[in-house]
Amino acid sequence: MGILFHIGRFFSFLAAALRRPQKGRVFAQATLVELEAIGVQSVGIVALLSVFMGAVIAIQTAHQVGGWVPAYTIGFTVRQTMILEFAPTIIPVILSGKVGSNIASQIGTMQVTEQIDALEVMGVRSISFLVLPKLLAALLIFPFLVVIAMVLGMGAGAFICDFAELSSFADYEYGLQVDFSPFDVTYALIKTCVFALIITSVSAYHGYYTSGGAREVGRSSTKAVVYSVVIVMVANLVITQLLLT
Repeated sequence: MGILFHIGRFFSFLAAALRRPQKGRVFAQATLVELEAIGVQSVGIVALLSVFMGAVIAIQTAHQVGGWVPAYTIGFTVRQTMILEFAPTIIPVILSGKVGSNIASQIGTMQVTEQIDALEVMGVRSISFLVLPKLLAALLIFPFLVVIAMVLGMGAGAFICDFAELSSFADYEYGLQVDFSPFDVTYALIKTCVFALIITSVSAYHGYYTSGGAREVGRSSTKAVVYSVVIVMVANLVITQLLLT
């Protein structure tokens, strides 16, 4: 019954969050702030992880298939791994730890210090005011972060192949192009948008219904990350089954 209660309350919370903003200018300003907090401040960690992961995938592929398959296999493997799974799935999972915990702790702190009650007293719909800018900002910026991850990962693979003489640049470039399906990118961006909504809404939900003090805020942040990752993994399986089979 506890699970059903939380599912019902979550969808009620989400419906309230998606209501039309009361003041368009305030909403636009809040969205810009969230775009910076969620997106711009996450570029560094996304770039760092993507570069090293692209290089590692290239090295591991060269080690496993060296001499047995065509040299272009390295580029093909890096491309498929970065586009289909690492960029659209692992990057959002990592961001759930950074973005999700920040959202949950921010809203949770506002709840336990009665700032949300003050908003309600002033006639502000607190859920929509606090959550909708985060949802929209994540939906807009996550795809850009994922595209950056794809490009940097494949670029790092090319660099390490040339630097470590794992394959020629021509072979790697051919591997990036062979049997390429534009739908793979579409599939990745669809997943990214769904994961962005999951991470922000679940994190905001746990933060909004925090009660107690500082310890409970920490617990809400932890729950937000854990539940976000679990739901993202389940959604990843469902979306992959629906779109790729």
